Amino acid sequence: MLKKINISKVILTIVFWFIGITMLVPLVWMISTACKVEADVFKFPIEWIPRRWNLVENMKEVWGGEYNFGLYYLNSIKVTIFATFLQVFVSALGAYGFSKVHFKGRDKIFLVYLATMMIPPQVTIVSQFIIMRNIGLYNTHAGIVLLLAFSVYGVFLLRQAMMAIPESLSESAKIDGAGHVRIFFQIILPMVKPSLATLATLKFVWTWNDYQTPLVFLNDRNLYTIQLGMRQFASESGNYYSLIMAAAVSAILPLIIVFLFCQRFVVDGIATGAVKG
Repeated sequence: MLKKINISKVILTIVFWFIGITMLVPLVWMISTACKVEADVFKFPIEWIPRRWNLVENMKEVWGGEYNFGLYYLNSIKVTIFATFLQVFVSALGAYGFSKVHFKGRDKIFLVYLATMMIPPQVTIVSQFIIMRNIGLYNTHAGIVLLLAFSVYGVFLLRQAMMAIPESLSESAKIDGAGHVRIFFQIILPMVKPSLATLATLKFVWTWNDYQTPLVFLNDRNLYTIQLGMRQFASESGNYYSLIMAAAVSAILPLIIVFLFCQRFVVDGIATGAVKG
């Protein structure tokens, strides 16, 4: 029986390794293509390690040309950082209200709120467009940040983490004279740091990769984010795949860095928040 279990584990490990490698192949091909000259991109068999390196020239063409990648990067960083901070803070406030503040119908209201996750974002985009235009935030980064500052999933994730915190801690603080603000900032938030880091990491990745929202709510090229800049670059550069892949590598580099630094918090946050709740 033990031999059978060990064999099954070995087989599953091999299968998962194979799946993981196949998922990494497009990423490796993209990086390899970004380092090649255009004539070597579609050579067969594939040259995973280029014989003629052209990464520096490709990056100069992408960053030093007329596509203004530096401005797109700056716009994406600004929108992503502000949207991530606001969503984490707003989600934490909502989660605290639904987990530690007792009022009539709290759980029923939360279920109704949670049910809105079933509504596709494409359904509400027309109404969002009308609202943003009427309040004067259309074609502004502030409008994009405001749209991305609220998340049902963020409230759900943090609420599950806060529900795992014993009520005795909040009650003890109330006996000592602490109000909700002090309990929230000094007791609850420090205890859900892994979940906060998880939400911040996920939100950073989602916002950085967001294409639909900037496409609908921005029409000024000087306000474009990196995803719109990538679309513009790909359409104008034609069939120069080495340049397109160099631009793609530039676009995903911040995501790789953020994930490498925050992957431990993501695993801990999901384990302590989503499971224990």
